[in-house]
Amino acid sequence: MAYFFYNVLLSLWIGGMAIFTFVITPVIFRSFGRDMAGEIVGKLFPVYFPYNLVLSLLTLIFLFLLRSETTRSGYKVSLILIGIAVIINIFLIFKLHPEVKKIKAEIHSVETTSPDSPLMKKFRRLHGVSMILNLVLLSDGITLLYLSSSLKE
Repeated sequence: MAYFFYNVLLSLWIGGMAIFTFVITPVIFRSFGRDMAGEIVGKLFPVYFPYNLVLSLLTLIFLFLLRSETTRSGYKVSLILIGIAVIINIFLIFKLHPEVKKIKAEIHSVETTSPDSPLMKKFRRLHGVSMILNLVLLSDGITLLYLSSSLKE
């Protein structure tokens, strides 16, 4: 039963991230101006980041429930990947997202602020880090789902 829930959690992890990254966010940015779209997506982040953290923590718990599988080849790699995901999610929630929010509040309008302004440069850098970490987490989840077949009895 733990194996089933482990896979459900991985599916929610991957599906949630994929839908947010490749469907919801692009639709919002195509439908609204950059400032309004940024504001809308910014309202989703306080739910999105904790969602990902909770899923990674629950996945870790269910991996531990598969302790009879600790000798299987994918178990240790899965443990490391989930540990990395938890650390990244904690970093996103408690460090990066608050920093991005602070910079974004100082910018007022992405549409009218010069791309060369120090604030915009910092925002783009932090946003880039956030996007890369998001893709790392998505890849991490996909890899974990692939490895889950090595955990099955």
